[in-house]
Parts: sequence; C-alpha cells; structure tokens
Amino acid sequence: MSAKGAKRPNRSAKKIAPKRSKKRSPGGDRTARSKKSSGTGSTHARSQIGRNAKPPLGASPIKFGLRLPSFALGARTATLAEMGAYLRRAEDLGFDSAVSIDHLLLTPPAYACTWLEPVALLGALAGVTRTIKLGTMVLVLPLRNPAYFAKEWATLDLVSGGRTILGVGVGWHEEEFGLMGVPHRERGRRMDEMLEAVTALWAGDHVSYDGKYYTFRDLTIDPKPLQKPHPPIWIGGGSQPFEKVYGQTVTNIDPVLRRIAKYAKTWVPHSSATADMVKGDWEKIQRFMGDYLLGEAEELAEKIRAKVANLGGCEHIVLNPLDWSMEQLELLASEVLPRVARP
Repeated sequence: MSAKGAKRPNRSAKKIAPKRSKKRSPGGDRTARSKKSSGTGSTHARSQIGRNAKPPLGASPIKFGLRLPSFALGARTATLAEMGAYLRRAEDLGFDSAVSIDHLLLTPPAYACTWLEPVALLGALAGVTRTIKLGTMVLVLPLRNPAYFAKEWATLDLVSGGRTILGVGVGWHEEEFGLMGVPHRERGRRMDEMLEAVTALWAGDHVSYDGKYYTFRDLTIDPKPLQKPHPPIWIGGGSQPFEKVYGQTVTNIDPVLRRIAKYAKTWVPHSSATADMVKGDWEKIQRFMGDYLLGEAEELAEKIRAKVANLGGCEHIVLNPLDWSMEQLELLASEVLPRVARP
C-alpha cells in the first residue's frame, strides 16, 4: 500500500531551518503501509492473468506494484528488451510501480543471489517504459554520499519524467559496510543525516549542513528532481524475526519506527514480519507521528482539522513549534491557522 505522510518544511542546514525470508531466491511479496491509513495492511495476491484479460487493477483504490526480479545471474540475467516488454505489459495491466532491491554483495542467509545495481537499472528502464513508477525497495542510504546521491537520484527523477519512488533503509549486511568504509553501528544516525541533507539539497540552492557525519557549506546541486518538493520517500524497517532472517539480534526497534514517522511518506514493513508485528509497529508509528506534525500549510491544516474532527470538536489547539523562528511563527498565523479555523 502506498501512503502519504507529513512533509517536512524546506530547511537550509542541520537542523535545517525557515521485507525477507530465511533464504530468499527469486520471489516474495512486500507490502508498503500508508501512514494516513488506519486500516490493516494487505499483501499482494498472486494470480494468472491471460494476455487478453481485462486489466483488473484500474478500479481498485489500492495501488499495486512489483518488485523487480533484477537478479544478477551472469549469462542468464534478463536483457533490457525482456525487462522493457515485461514492464510495458505491467503498465497495460494497471500496475502502478516497479521497485528494485539494493545489495552490493551476496548477502546470506537472507538471499541466495545478488542483484543488479538499482540506480543504473532504473535509469535504463525509464527509457523503455511509459507510465509505471520506478523505485527502490529499499536502497541502503547510509552507504551513499549525500551530495553525490542528491545529484544521482535527481537526475533519475528528471529523465524518468518524475516517476521515481525513493525507498530507503539502513541496511544490515556488515560486510557491505566494511567494504565501503562506513561503520555498521553508525548506519541509523547516518541515515537520518542523509535524509535531512539530501532533501535540503533538493529544496534549494546555497545549502549548508552541519552534521556529525556530513558537513558542507553553501552547496548547490543541480539538477533538482522534477517532483516537488522531492520524490516520495518510502522507508523500510520494523519488527521481524531478525535471527532467523539475518542471523542478527535487534533489541530495540523504536529508533527505526521514529525515523519512519518523521521522514517517510510510506512505510514498508518487512515481508517476514508477522501480522501482530506489523500491527504493533503501526501503532507505535502513529504515536510517534504526533511528534512530527510538520508540513506545508494546507497539508498541516488538514492534519489538524482531521484530528479535531476525530475528537468531535475541541476548545483549544496548542501548537508545538520546533524552534524560535519568527518566520515560522508568521507562517503559522497567516497560512495555517486560518485554514484550520475555516468552516
């Protein structure tokens, strides 16, 4: 399921102000969870559709996507012509999106094969498709450099006609982090800084950022993404049987869920998570979202009005600014509150 969450305001610096089985080879379903939905998640159903069958997806309120079988299989790797034909047929059948996984190395015990590099792959697929959205689920963001990646993904969004979905995660495979010179234990905090820095570079020019891991001054990156303010960001993560899937132990998943609540438009639970795990994580994400009620004026006003409506009305609304910005105060008074107060 795809989802819309809170947009963060454009910022200029830090803090910038104004899914898997035990040994998975080809296959597997994955569900992206809406951050606005209050219903339960669903999984993608497998079906056989004849070549001349009527497209079954157009009338559905749910958007359906495909995770690309982008396996690196040597001489048996699919050709671009084969991939293009497959995805153009998917477009005809009503599929909304196609997403690729990201792994630099072979990653046992989770996967029995490795994968094509996703950004290069999606750039090629943009040229042989027409309407289907192209993205990652998920790209290991802490392995990237913010300036280089901001330019790389903005270029992809531009040449695809604004059809990209940026699905990201912190990663898990220690050997990949060691190879890239990134300490595995820092991946969560690096992910937060990457999201802040990259979205800031997409939002404006002459950007400065002062983080623990990434710092730059007066930096402008072009091109900017075609989608404004930036491509939709999906974040993967949450509870799952980590020892079974990755051979690792994770004692506290709350930092991941807080990151999803703060930055993501869409949450992608692990496909190996049980229904109870997904439900428990979703309840926490909804609570954490209360800490990050951020957005453009109309969107922010709509969020507040929805909360008031769910309460059946209220007498007081107390806002929670994040800093002492006079500009933010003026915007709240002139742009947000009139929209909240209108009949």
